[in-house]
Amino acid sequence: MGTLTEPHEGDPRTVLAYRIVEWGHPPELVEIEAPRPGPGEVVICVAGNGLCHSDLGMAAVPQAYGEALGWRVPFTLGHEVGGWVAEVGADVTEVGVGDPVALVSASSCGRCPFCAAGHDNACTDNGAGRGYGRDGGLAELVLVDSARAIVPLGALDPHLAGPLTDAGATTHHAVARVLPRLGDGSTAVVLGVGGLGAFAIQLLRALSPARVIAVDPNPVRRAVAESYGATATVDGVDEDTAHSLAAMTDGAGAEAVLDLVGTDATIAAGLASTRRLGAFALVGAGGGTLRRPWWGALPPGAEVFTFQGGSIADVRAVVELAERGDLRVDVEPFGLRDVATAYERLSAGALRGRAVVQPGR
Repeated sequence: MGTLTEPHEGDPRTVLAYRIVEWGHPPELVEIEAPRPGPGEVVICVAGNGLCHSDLGMAAVPQAYGEALGWRVPFTLGHEVGGWVAEVGADVTEVGVGDPVALVSASSCGRCPFCAAGHDNACTDNGAGRGYGRDGGLAELVLVDSARAIVPLGALDPHLAGPLTDAGATTHHAVARVLPRLGDGSTAVVLGVGGLGAFAIQLLRALSPARVIAVDPNPVRRAVAESYGATATVDGVDEDTAHSLAAMTDGAGAEAVLDLVGTDATIAAGLASTRRLGAFALVGAGGGTLRRPWWGALPPGAEVFTFQGGSIADVRAVVELAERGDLRVDVEPFGLRDVATAYERLSAGALRGRAVVQPGR
């Protein structure tokens, strides 16, 4: 067993963690016992944990629903983790103390047919995981129960890597699926330029020759989209969005539409903007529905799909792209004692980059 010794304020046997301590109550910053690794386990010193919109509803999850998913209260929030290996348990040979790493967000067993086929994001074990029902990365240290979840970073700064593991990987999963439709002269539409949308624009630009049109009602976010390489932007989303996009695609619609919002309005606009034999990817979890009969609402012959997060392969792919300089990770850093403020700014849409909590600040 090896150990990475880091400076620690207060009792070295405890760490600070931002946790849901009771069902139905807001999360709190508390001291907990420092994790120690058992056989096959690894402890990570957290450099940065990205914040996600899905975190905002964790405290409101009904107890019955959470327990049905396998959640155990109390638990520490945070599922976008970058850091260094602090301590390894017996039988761990894949990583060593001091290695910079990122942690795959979704849990997976590695044994089921989904995992065997590389679709570990569809594993039935992912109902509970790091930051959603089990201890996550909004802490100074986090325990990892399997080296399967660890992705080496090489020269990539672990302070910045966290958002790649969920926002980046999830978006990569969608982009990779629509790539076969994005040849020369094609168009891809990105609905919503938040954390996922920023990655979507960059990935589409890096991996395809498609023209990229970004749609967002916020002029600041549209400017961000242009800085990431969007060819054009549209002020949306409303009943005129589909008409605007139709006019920009000679009436045919886009070969691929990625909805990173997922409300009634974006789903309707996205489907109406997808051309025949195109692809519509519903990635955002805004709670929207398709409120019309499918006949006439779905583009003929098109692929319409959704999914849960990215796979281990997606995380490795975006890490490689970031290390090559083909994928930029813009973050707004916060200290661990400023988590509540960071979540407030995330909820208000007041962030320009991805909020990342860095316990060392």
